[in-house]
Amino acid sequence: MFKRKDGMSRALVRRETIAGYLFMAPSLLFFIMFVIYPMFMCIYTSFFDSTMGRAEDIFIGFKNYIELFQDKIFLGALRNTLVIVLVSVPITCLFSLWVASAIYDMKGWACSLFRCVFYLPVVTGSVAVTVVWKWMFNNYYGIFNYLLKNMGLIDKNINWLGDPNYALGCIILILLTTSVGQPIVLYVSALSNVDQSLIEAAEVDGATRNQCFWRIKIPQIMPTTLYILVITTINSFQCFALIQLLTSGGPNHSTDTIMYYIYYTAFKLYRYGYGNAMGVILMIIIALLSAVQFKFAQTK
Repeated sequence: MFKRKDGMSRALVRRETIAGYLFMAPSLLFFIMFVIYPMFMCIYTSFFDSTMGRAEDIFIGFKNYIELFQDKIFLGALRNTLVIVLVSVPITCLFSLWVASAIYDMKGWACSLFRCVFYLPVVTGSVAVTVVWKWMFNNYYGIFNYLLKNMGLIDKNINWLGDPNYALGCIILILLTTSVGQPIVLYVSALSNVDQSLIEAAEVDGATRNQCFWRIKIPQIMPTTLYILVITTINSFQCFALIQLLTSGGPNHSTDTIMYYIYYTAFKLYRYGYGNAMGVILMIIIALLSAVQFKFAQTK
């Protein structure tokens, strides 16, 4: 019987390969049924006028996509989404790195305490967190209006979630508090695994603490930074629960995001094809930004 150089026969290799695919089959089947197939149907139905109450969908080609870029509400939702991403992603990454660099070399109990404090909003239900923030931003008895009035900074209560000038900023603030927990934990782990011998050698050669941080630590934690950038960007683009629970896109669509507008169009207006076209545009934007982030990380 033919044997490979490592001593394994073809029959044994074939049996192990089949066994491996059999073990993969349940997860692969789940992935195809609930990820690949819905993705294909989303792209397919985006070329149809698909709605409830009609027996057959009507093929309309690229009309949904043409209408999208003439829809002022969609363009406003796209602008709001980009604002959320451009503000929240850099702040989340920089703040998480700053906190992690401050606590990673603390004593074990102190580091664990800070990680628990920052990670608590992540494991707490989004509905519970949102209810607390909604109370804090309340127009009549919210803690922010109470504190600002007692400090003499405002004369009358501010309708934080009902004023277009403040509503989107409040959404971004809440998103930041619920987004920094996981990056902090990841950065603490990454910084703890940095090769200390390189830092000690650099310090012997006269390198300052800042030089060691930017020239040694940052390059070594770049894979973690890339992962954090990608997942934070995707989470920011998919901001939905906060909008739904706090403002429902109001006032006057000033806090609409693409995800919320997809939900509103598909499940309230029953325009499934139009909503799927938005989903395809969102997928393309996220894919392009992720590719740019990967390219940027590879050049560092």
